[in-house]
Amino acid sequence: MKFDICVPILGFEDLKEVTLEKIDDIFMKMKSIDEENISFTLIDPFVLREYDFEVPENIQEMLEIDKNSNLIILNTVLIQTPIENSVVNFIGPMIFNTDNNRAAQVIISDSKEYGVCEKISDFLKK
Repeated sequence: MKFDICVPILGFEDLKEVTLEKIDDIFMKMKSIDEENISFTLIDPFVLREYDFEVPENIQEMLEIDKNSNLIILNTVLIQTPIENSVVNFIGPMIFNTDNNRAAQVIISDSKEYGVCEKISDFLKK
């Protein structure tokens, strides 16, 4: 699925169009359409933890989000070996509106609950 990036991704401000491909039930790959060397592994945060944040009104407007919108919320993950050492960025979620193929990154700046570099192993059942 192809998406237009409506709000620049931190560090990748020139990224305008991406594809989103399912890897499995938990992971997805986001790839730049214009730059073949730019890709991100994303994870469904809801399989790891309870996750809730407010989407700023200006981003809701840019993505044309309403109560009936079909959204995919994913977080960037840095894959490590073993997988338990991988880290997730919970303060910069990506929001994909599948109704109009628009996407944006939200920065959760006031959260004491979420971190930028949290180990997946912290959320696995022991």
